[in-house]
Amino acid sequence: MSGHGAPQTEAVDASGMSVVVIAGQWHDAISNGLIAGAARVLEASGASWRLVRVPGSFELPVASKAALDAGADAVVALGVIIRGGTPHFDFVSAAATDGLTRVALDTGKPVGFGVLTLDDEQQGLDRAGLEGSKEDKGAEAADAAIRTALVLRDLRG
Repeated sequence: MSGHGAPQTEAVDASGMSVVVIAGQWHDAISNGLIAGAARVLEASGASWRLVRVPGSFELPVASKAALDAGADAVVALGVIIRGGTPHFDFVSAAATDGLTRVALDTGKPVGFGVLTLDDEQQGLDRAGLEGSKEDKGAEAADAAIRTALVLRDLRG
């Protein structure tokens, strides 16, 4: 399981931080679990946040860029891409990953990466933070985004 070795962390104080959670609409059960995990972490941290839905993972980078350009301190990008029988999976996965990396570098602000690239739906259910899930990737992505925003704030003085 990919979560093996993950750091055990406690909630951080992100009061005054503005975060936008941007989630694709594909695979509702998994997406909603990811969103719930992100919400738990953000609420526990004291950050203000809002949810924006986009059609799919391909649209995550452009919406993330718009949110960060509009003043958000961080974005949590959540998506679900399940491998099919065509190369579409590879193209969408690469576009989302490369695009979100570019957004973070171009804006100098963190993008919590919660895009699941899966071979099947069960892998997503195992990672969505649902009852019986082994991991909570939405929570992990939100935690990474706010912790990185705090590090960047400290580095910039």
